[in-house]
Order: sequence, then C-alpha cells, then structure tokens
Amino acid sequence: MLGALRYRNYRLFLVGQVVSTIGTWMQTVALPWLALQLTHDGFLVGLVLASQFLPVLLLSPFAGEVADRYRKRTVLICTQSAFVIPPFALFALTLTGHAQYWMVIVAAIVTGTINALDVPTRQSFQVEMVGKADLLNAIALNSSVFNASAVIGPSIAGILIALVGVPICFLGNSVSYLAAIGALLLMRNLPAAVRRQVEEPLRERLAQGAAYARSQPVVGVLLLLVAMFSLFAMNRTTLMPLFADQVLHVGAHGFGFLLAAMGSGSLVGALTLAFFPHLGADARRQLWMAGIWVAALLEFSLSRIFAVSLVTLFVAGYCQISFVAATNSRIQTITPDHLRGRVMALYAEALIGVGPVGATQAGALASWLGAPWALAIGASIAGAATLAAALLRPEVFGYPSKTSSAAATASAGTSQRSART
Repeated sequence: MLGALRYRNYRLFLVGQVVSTIGTWMQTVALPWLALQLTHDGFLVGLVLASQFLPVLLLSPFAGEVADRYRKRTVLICTQSAFVIPPFALFALTLTGHAQYWMVIVAAIVTGTINALDVPTRQSFQVEMVGKADLLNAIALNSSVFNASAVIGPSIAGILIALVGVPICFLGNSVSYLAAIGALLLMRNLPAAVRRQVEEPLRERLAQGAAYARSQPVVGVLLLLVAMFSLFAMNRTTLMPLFADQVLHVGAHGFGFLLAAMGSGSLVGALTLAFFPHLGADARRQLWMAGIWVAALLEFSLSRIFAVSLVTLFVAGYCQISFVAATNSRIQTITPDHLRGRVMALYAEALIGVGPVGATQAGALASWLGAPWALAIGASIAGAATLAAALLRPEVFGYPSKTSSAAATASAGTSQRSART
C-alpha cells in the first residue's frame, strides 16, 4: 500500500507533478474559455483542442521509438523545458490584448507537438523509478495527483478568470513547469538507456509495438476501448464550456466547478486504486466501471440542475480514472521492457491522439444539435463499443471465452467417455 513512495526518485517526480499539473489544469480551463470569448462558436472551440491533440496522433510512434532509445529523464527534461514557452507567449498576448484566434491555434499545435514526445516517455518512465511490483501503485498515485490538480486547478482558474482575467492562468502554467524540471534534475541512480545489439531499420522498429498489440488480445482490445472512449466520451474540455454557458448558465466560475467535480471523482477513484491496488487488476470491475461511466454521462446530458450535474460528473470521473488507470497498469505489466515505450506511444495515441477527431466531432455535433445531444450520442457509442468488446472478447474482462468454454466441454466429454471405457 503506497509502496511507490519508498523510492526517492518517485517522490521527487510526484512533487514536481503536483505543481506542474495544477498549472496545466489552469490552462485547460483558460484555453477553451479564451477560444469561446474570441469566437463564440462551439466548433471553433473544439478545433483549438483538436489542434492540441493532433500532433500526438501523428507523432506518437516516433516518440515511442525515442522513449525506447534514449534515457527517459533526459528526454523529459527537454520536453518540460519546452512546455514553458507556449503558455508564456499566450500570457503576453492576452495581457496586451493582442490575442487572436489563429495565435491560440498555433500555441495549441506547439503544445501538442511537445506533448507527443512527453506522454509516452513519462508513462514508461514510471517503471524505471519503482519497478513492476509497485507500478500500479505509482500509476494510481500519479493519477491521484493529476485529478487532485483537476479539482484545484480549475477551481483556481475559474475564480481568477472571473476576478482578474485569463492571462494569469497562462502565466501560472508556464512557471509551474520549473518544479517538474527541478525534480528531474535532482534524480539519481536511474537505469541507462537500453542499447540494441543489432540495429534494425526504423520502419521495423516502429512496427514492433503495433505488432505486439495485435498479438496480445488484452493489450489490443483495451487500446481500442480507450480510443473509443477518448473519441466519443472524453470531450469535456470541448463540451463543458458550452454546458456552463448555454445549458446550465453558470458562467466561468461554474465551468471551473464542473471540471472540479469530475476531477474530484477521479481523485477518489485514483486514491481507491492507490490504497487497494488489487482492484486495478480486477478485469471484471474494469468492465463495470466502463458501464457506469457511460450511464453517468447520459444522466449528465439530461440534467438541467447544477447540483445534479456536479454529482453525475463526480461519478463519471470516478469511473473514468478507474477504467483508464487499470488499462494503463495492465498494459504496462504485460508489455516487455524493450517495447514499453512504443506500446505506451500507442496508448498515448488512443488516450490523447484521437482527441482531434473527438473534439471536432463533439464541437460539430454541439453546433448542430446542442451540447446535451453531442454528449449523449458520444456516450452511447462508447457504451456500444464496450458491450461489443465484452461479448466478442470476454476473456479480456475476466470471463471465459466461448472457445475456452467449448474446449472445456469437449475435454469433459472426452474424460467421461474414457471413464466409461
């Protein structure tokens, strides 16, 4: 229980993440709100978020190769340093009143490009700090930090936007990365980069991660489900400003609290896994979490009462982190060390990279049918995908497959015939 905290390097990593992630969540609120102020168009808000995620979709395979080839701490120091620049530029532009929509798009693309390299490296770096025995605990603790920040950051951002304005949120995010950089610089005794005995062509190296995912049903099915949820059911930064402004009529302050409610649920879900790691390995529980997550999103799409919306988002957040963290842990535990960076790059594509399509379709549906219908349709599609996966590949969720059941029946019949003979 909380075994990952025994490691000095992981404690440093976690402290750096606490500070930098709060800043990131402040910008997560400020960026779509700025886009909404500049355009008053849900589709264009979604396009900003799509621009931030598109590089992850396009560049993650190459980023996974970098993560497997070079020392991960060195790569992370470079990415965290680069993250300082886009939010500081947005701070200067918004403070002076020169911000335009195309500038927001450019800043989002630059941030996404850096993120494409940072995410698979950071995900696969955790096992180097704590080992496989404490990996689920490390993932759960990191998720706890991320989601505690999802409570603190949006709440602070909502208040600051209402009182001071958007620029301070961008400045806070820029400065917050200094904590993560300092934590990485203080780490010691990390493993060296793996040296390949035989250098293979780049195309072959990039294909190895995908080939492994196809050969392992658990890895492949979970990656597909994460992609479906990310595409259709995780568009909160696109749709929540619209719910706050046009459906619930609670403004920027209420927008921050909507994100904080979902973050609170995610925090409780992550802490549950941190204190009870065996729950993350329970494949059947993972399936139930996916089903309840879909139901909570559907209820939120129907709600017009702010308090009810907060409660349903809390439930959705709890189930979301329970499902995603379990997926992360199960995939990393199965995957061999020399492929982990490339497989986690596929995970980054599934979780973040499909965001451009997800944000665009959610924004388009919201402009056409309204935010409630956009969320309800997306949640229904994600639920249908989960049901299909459970029926076609029940072994992924801890249930016996039809093939194994038929084999067991045939084996029992053979044994009975042998006994009679």
